[in-house]
Amino acid sequence: MTDETLRYPWQLVAHREISTKIRDRTFLGSTAVMLMVVLAAVIIPALLSGHSGPDKIAVLNDAGAKIVQTADQIKGGDSFEVTRVSDQAAAERLVSDGDAKAALVPGADGYVVVGDQQLDESIQNALREAVVNLGMEQNAGKAGLTPEQLRAGTAVQERLLNPGPLPEIVADFVNIGLALAFYMTALGFGMMIAQSVVQEKESRVVEILAAAIPIRALLWGKVIGSTVLALSQIVVIAAASLIGLLATGQADILKVVAPVAGWFVVFFVLGFVALAGLWAVAGSLATRQEDLGSTTLPGQMILMIPFFFSVFAGSSAKTIASFVPFASSMAMPGRMLTEHVPLWQPLLAILILLVATAGIVRLAARVYERTLLKTGRRLGYREAIALEAS
Repeated sequence: MTDETLRYPWQLVAHREISTKIRDRTFLGSTAVMLMVVLAAVIIPALLSGHSGPDKIAVLNDAGAKIVQTADQIKGGDSFEVTRVSDQAAAERLVSDGDAKAALVPGADGYVVVGDQQLDESIQNALREAVVNLGMEQNAGKAGLTPEQLRAGTAVQERLLNPGPLPEIVADFVNIGLALAFYMTALGFGMMIAQSVVQEKESRVVEILAAAIPIRALLWGKVIGSTVLALSQIVVIAAASLIGLLATGQADILKVVAPVAGWFVVFFVLGFVALAGLWAVAGSLATRQEDLGSTTLPGQMILMIPFFFSVFAGSSAKTIASFVPFASSMAMPGRMLTEHVPLWQPLLAILILLVATAGIVRLAARVYERTLLKTGRRLGYREAIALEAS
């Protein structure tokens, strides 16, 4: 090993963790399964929506109906269906209730395409092209017009009735996906960390390692190595999601999800590092694999309760959870997708999580040092903390 590795022995442990896991069939298999699930979750809804029939467009008069019919021809047919209404209020009501995908109403200089929370770009583009084509045909029949006059009345504007970061169904789906990604990754890697520690204790390898490497370096190596692996897995899954969205024409979602993804990575890393320390302690308390059921139970509860809060709780509960360590890693990114969150809130949540992570990792390191070499029997958390304090 190099002098740099000798000065920082945790690098050796981290390298060992990474090199061992990337050759492990269980790890590779779980990653492949997660990739297939993510791709299926992205592609299947798009395929199903493709067979749900033409999109209904509400119009007020014959001119609007002709525009929608022309747009349908531009799209190749069977894309749009005209829904006639008596006035603009009725058109907006259909859009708000979800009975129409959009409404085409007269505007100051052309038409306005009215949507609910978001407007599909393909609908906007098709209607815009139809308005321009029909307007140009009408204006071209008039002699002596300037180019500006020729294009008069062909402007198409956009107006949303309930503007939001994402449509409600899509936002809920992505919210569950982000929370589930953190939950499954933290749980899966956490159990791997705990099992790895117990295996080393059972085989007495830990005694050899502890004689050559400081115990804290063993902990840091496991935590950092596992964090690198977990983050790499998340990046691979995110890349698969990106490819799936682009392949199915759902690139609009990326405009909103991409900025939140950066916040998610920060919350993910901080939350995972703290949990990794706790999982390592869970392994150090056990003396055999059968003990992990009880020593890892607190870690499972720490993950499970915030997960259900971030997915199923009401708005007020989610707001509170988004500032609670561990829960914030799942709740805050989801809130940023479904509502407008002031910048100070995620910054404050990160600060709280950072302080909590530093304190938890420091405590975990001390408990880990006191319990790793105790192989006689399983220790409880209270007993381990008492050992740490003595």
